[in-house]
Amino acid sequence: MTHAPRASVDVPAGVVEAIAAATTRSDGEVFVAYRDLGDGASWDVRGDTVVHAASTMKVPVMVALHRRAFEGRFDLEAPMNVHNGFSSIVDGSPYTLDPADDSDAGLYDRVGESLPASELCRRMIVRSSNLATNLLVDELGADQIQRTIEGLGVRHMRVLRGVEDGKAYRAGLSNTATASDLRELLTAIAEGVAVSPEHSDAMLETLAAQEFSELIPAGLPEGIRVAHKTGSITGILHDAAIVMPEGVPPYVLVILTRDFADSKDAADAIREVTRRVHASREQEAAAGAPRSTQ
Repeated sequence: MTHAPRASVDVPAGVVEAIAAATTRSDGEVFVAYRDLGDGASWDVRGDTVVHAASTMKVPVMVALHRRAFEGRFDLEAPMNVHNGFSSIVDGSPYTLDPADDSDAGLYDRVGESLPASELCRRMIVRSSNLATNLLVDELGADQIQRTIEGLGVRHMRVLRGVEDGKAYRAGLSNTATASDLRELLTAIAEGVAVSPEHSDAMLETLAAQEFSELIPAGLPEGIRVAHKTGSITGILHDAAIVMPEGVPPYVLVILTRDFADSKDAADAIREVTRRVHASREQEAAAGAPRSTQ
């Protein structure tokens, strides 16, 4: 997919109002980045603010895996040993993951077996499997993942490690993201340039199979297809999506939050911002109004 040169446009007033209302009710913060994949128009609200990535870092892992496969250096159907033992990036000390803290506890029943990398990738995205993530990060290397996403225009997002490395977390070595960087990654996938068109399409299908739909999808009219990745840890709740309404160009919407005392308030904020974004698009379409640039 191609479009006109990127143009920065005004943030819809309803979005500004929704963020102000959400943050007035609590100490939380909201960061948003948007791009219309038809005309390329974009805007953001504190889109370059760096926050903990939580499970949105699994999107770069997926992109790097497909990049390696496209280059002929990896077979997505090659079996990988499923194990639960990893090394901290701080000092190499061993650690394991707790199934109780993983949304894909079923994968732990497969420890000692082998599964195709494609299956681990699917679980990493659609079920947000922490175990699958760490297996793939070990295989790819965090440095290679980082180089891959930087080649796609990412400026501030950092993938340093897998998940649940407690020593690294306490040392301040965490994966980070920005709303604008995630917008760039999802735009590249949607436009078929993240890797090749075929691999980009495969990633889009994986994201569209996401099993957690209580955030951006829940703020949209029923029936709209969404390819997205959520992320959450204490004080953090994110969703990064490619939204594909019928009959009009798709768009990328990334909403990151932090420091909401109640995760329900953060979820409400994400859904309300989503509603306002979608409503503003429908209003523009109905009015046929040209976009004003900043």
